[in-house]
Order: sequence, then C-alpha cells, then structure tokens
Amino acid sequence: MASEFWLSDQQWAAIEPHLPRNRPGARRVDDRRVLSGIIHVLKTGCRWQDCPATYGPPTTIYNRFRRWSGRGIWQQLFEALVAVTPDDMHMIDSTSTKAHRSAAGGKGGPAAQAIGRSRGGRTTKIHAVVDGRGRPIAFEITAGQLGDVRAATALLGPLPPGRWCAADTAYDSNGLRQFLIERGTLPVIPNNPTRKRRHPFDPKAYRHRNLIERMFCRLKDFRRIATRYDKLAVTFTAAVAIAAIVTWWI
Repeated sequence: MASEFWLSDQQWAAIEPHLPRNRPGARRVDDRRVLSGIIHVLKTGCRWQDCPATYGPPTTIYNRFRRWSGRGIWQQLFEALVAVTPDDMHMIDSTSTKAHRSAAGGKGGPAAQAIGRSRGGRTTKIHAVVDGRGRPIAFEITAGQLGDVRAATALLGPLPPGRWCAADTAYDSNGLRQFLIERGTLPVIPNNPTRKRRHPFDPKAYRHRNLIERMFCRLKDFRRIATRYDKLAVTFTAAVAIAAIVTWWI
C-alpha cells in the first residue's frame, strides 16, 4: 500500500528498533501504518478525523499520537536517533508559531501549556540548536514571550561543546558569553548596538547562521508546526520531534 507520506523501508528500519515493545494489552495495530498516518496529519494540517482511510481508523491514529506523546516516546525517539557528536559549529535561535484558537483551553492554563502573548498575539516559541550541517540536535518549547537568551544555557548545556556557537543579537548577554567561553566555545554573536563594551566578532563565521533559519523553514513545511492546533504543550512538542525526525534523522 503506497502513499505520499508512507515511510520507506530505509526510514522504517531506522525507527522500528526504538519503538516500545512487549507492552501489556491487545496487540497493537501496525506501527508503520499508524505512524505514517500521524506524519500525514502533521504534514498536511488536516483534522485527525479527516486522515485518509489508508492509514487506518482516525481514532487509532490520534490515540497513538496522544498516548505516546504523554509518555514522552516521540521525544525519546528523537533523542535516540539524533547523532550528537562534537561539532565545529553550533547555531542557536528560536521561531514563533501562531497558536490557533483550537489550542486554547488546555488544563493548567496557558502558562503551563507554553502559550503566551507576544507582539504576534498568542504564540508558542520553538528554541533549537543545529549542528554544522543544519540538523536540529536539541529543541525546547516555551511560551511565545520568553526571551531567547533565557533558554540558551539549558539547550546547550547537555550538548558536547562546539568550537563556535553562532547566534543573533538576542543572545548578546555577558552570562551566555561567559558560559560558552568556559566550555571552550567561541561566541559568534553580534554586539547589541546599545552595548558599551564591545566583544570580538567574526562576521565570516556568522554567515553560517543561515543554517538554522533554513531549518526552521523546513520544519514549518509541516502545517501543524507552522500553526499550533494542540491544546497541550506535550503534544505540540511531540509534533516538533516527529517533524524533525522525518526531515533530518531517517
């Protein structure tokens, strides 16, 4: 059975060993078919109930996505597939995603579900780090109004230090610069125009920062990433993890 979003044999071979096994209960519906249905919904932005019948019952597809999101399985799959190795250069940045009206109403209130108010209205922010090939190696979801630099150390800390780390002026803080230098990483960050004490800056190395901009563009080719429809932060995080896996890591 073929479809535009069906996982190839090679892609499935990369994913299948990392999926849950030997779980109690009835035998699971075909994982490959269900995961292909999840990818179809995330890519096209259609409602779960409108997922083509070739992938199986829409309730099965949605329930699998939601339950595995709650258990952190999609995030674990991303972490298992990402080849985080020492790299000459890292790029860090964020992008905002508009929260659709259907994303309102998650239990715990907007703050608990990573939806906030910024100049763009109700938004969620995706913070990410990419390697020298433009592949996402870490990401975090926050409310849209959170400043970029506040998420930087938590994202970069677990990663092997890069030789350089490129970021835009939103990351020009003494604390982040010191954090990077102590890790043996050269900050490639333009000086904020208001800064009195200027730091060295390598404009040639900074040109590589476009890799993370291109990564965000490709990530938002998934329409359920470009617009957030999920009420819960955990399910939107899962959607980002799946889109990153499909686009770069399988």
